[in-house]
This record gives sequence, C-alpha cells and structure tokens, in this order.
Amino acid sequence: MIKRILLTLAGLVVVVGILAGIKTLQIRRMIDQGKHFAQPPATVTVAAARTEDWDQTIAAVGSLAAKQGVTVAADLPGKVVEIAFTPGSLARAGDLLLRLDTSSEEAQLRALATTESFARTNLERFSQLLASQSISQAEYDNAQAKAEQATAQADNIRTVIAKKTIRAPFAGHLGIRMVNLGQILKEGEPIVSLQALDPIFVNFLLPQQQLARLRPGLPVRVTADALPGQAIEGTITAINPEVDPATRNIRVQATVVNRDQLLRAGMFVNVAVLLPDSHLVLAIPATAVLYAPYGDSVFVIEEKPAEKDDQPGKVLTQKFVRLGEKRGDYIAVDSGLQEGENVASTGVFKLRNGQAAVVDNTLAPEFKLAPTPENN
Repeated sequence: MIKRILLTLAGLVVVVGILAGIKTLQIRRMIDQGKHFAQPPATVTVAAARTEDWDQTIAAVGSLAAKQGVTVAADLPGKVVEIAFTPGSLARAGDLLLRLDTSSEEAQLRALATTESFARTNLERFSQLLASQSISQAEYDNAQAKAEQATAQADNIRTVIAKKTIRAPFAGHLGIRMVNLGQILKEGEPIVSLQALDPIFVNFLLPQQQLARLRPGLPVRVTADALPGQAIEGTITAINPEVDPATRNIRVQATVVNRDQLLRAGMFVNVAVLLPDSHLVLAIPATAVLYAPYGDSVFVIEEKPAEKDDQPGKVLTQKFVRLGEKRGDYIAVDSGLQEGENVASTGVFKLRNGQAAVVDNTLAPEFKLAPTPENN
C-alpha cells in the first residue's frame, strides 16, 4: 500500500515537472521573441519647420454698431391712415414712412390760411396808408403784429401736420413693421427700426498696455461666425480719450465697408488690429502638435543609422516644444525645434517615440495661412 502511494506521488512529481518545463520553455521563447520584436514602421506625412515673416496683430472681441441707427417713433399721438414702407426694404432720406390722420389739422390750416392771407393784404394796405401819412405808426404796427400772429398760428398747424407725416431721417435699412393701419399710436410709440449699415462701426476693447501701439488709421481685419471663411478689412477711426477705471481697458472704434450689408448691428465679431511692424516666426502645421497636459510635443523625422543587419531608415523622435501664436493652419514654435527639421504633420496621436517611419506625402493636406472653406 505504501509502495503504491509512493509511486503515485512520484508520478505526480514527474508530470508537474514536465508541465513546468514546458511552460518555462514557452515563457523563455516569448521573452526572446519580445527582445527581437520590431514595431512595424508608421506611414507619415511630413512638413518642414520654416521661418516666416508674420504681421504683428492685436486680437480682440468686438461688436457691430450701425453708423446711424434709430427706432422711428411717433412724435404726436394719432390714428394710422397710411403705411408707405415695405418691411426689410431700403429707404432714402426723406422717404415717406407713415402718415397719421391730419384731417382736423388740415381744416384748421385752411381757416388760418384765410386769416393769414387777409392779414397780409391788410398789412400791405396799411403800409401804403402809412407812406401817405394817412394812418399813425401805431395802427401800422398793430396790423403788422396781427399778420405775424396769423402766420405763426398757420405755421404751428403746418408743424403738427409735418410731425404726423413721418419720414426717414436718413438713408438706411428698414426692419420689421411694428404698427398696423387704423392703430391709435401714442406719443413715442415705435414704428420701425432704421439702420444705416454701410459703412458699419466695430467697437472693441483693448488693455491700456496697447495704447502706445494704437493710432487712427491702422488697418483691422474683421471675421464673424456668420461669414465663415471671409475677412473684411477696415481702419481704426476713433480711440476714446479716457481709460475705463474699472477694467483699465480703452474703447476703440473701427469702420469697415459693408456694401452687401451682410454684417448687422449687434453681431459678435473677432477683430485683429494689424500693426505696421512684423516679426519672424518658426511655423509648423498646427496638426503636427500632440497636445498633452504635461507638455506639447512634435515628432521629428530623423535618419536611422544602420546597425548590424538592419537597413538604414527613418525614425520618429518626440520633442517637446513651446508654442506661440496660431494663424490659419499654422502655429508658431517659440522653442524646442530648429528650422528645416521635418515633423510628422498628421495623425500624431497614434505615433510613438523611436518608431520607424515611412514618409508618404501623397495624401498630405495643403496648409495655408488664410484657409478658405470650399463651398460644397
């Protein structure tokens, strides 16, 4: 019985030893394969870091304001009897917009016009009598006063009629109609918005540190989300003489041409003030940067020397960089990269330091400083 147990234990020990040996051989083989494993080369597009002359700009956020803009309102109360404008149309200065009921005033004017005409005729008669010394100076003065009083009363009614005949104070773009025929308007009640939009003002704030670099006449470039891919040129026309004591910002106003009236008052825009001096930057495509919380980096394409049986080739070397201004498809590199170095320009998130690389620019995108989206 004891002999049988010992034989069984010996058999188990042999089986365990065989299994352990097999597993040890498998692990050693895997380790050897890992030591000799070569990661397949990555196909990359490359772009060279190059020095470019960029204009210096001051960026700001602005809002648009009409050169002239009002909400046309009623000066006097009255009933709307005529609406002479089309909402959304263009109006010229002096165009009739709306007419209130003036029948009562016109009747009064006819009566006063008769009185005025009689007073004028009477004044001429008294003037002839005064010349022949048939009346006194006091009688003539009394007739002159009555004539002037009649004219003033008629002019007062004419003014009331003019105020009830509402016209465009300047040329501009009309908005949505806010009145209806037959409506009784109160004094000051809005009728329609009128905005002169060409040219249009751009108001923006800049920190007081930039004041020495600003002056009227400097060009500005305006872009808006409502006009993707378009940049509108203008010039600085006014700089506030005082600095806001709360924010230490100075208010600046630029004027831009708006012939198609695509820009509207109240819109949010991005403003770039173009300074007269420029500076040299080392620029690379923005897509070449691998952004990370611990630091931004790029992958430089370097030549790999031949070692033993390996063939010479290209290898990726990760370099950390400090970035500067971004413009269009490019971004400036302040440090960490040299001019002429080739960097991987696309798909950097899947690359690894020391990985072999194969350069293929067949499908490389075209990078531009001022890209314009294509219309599909």
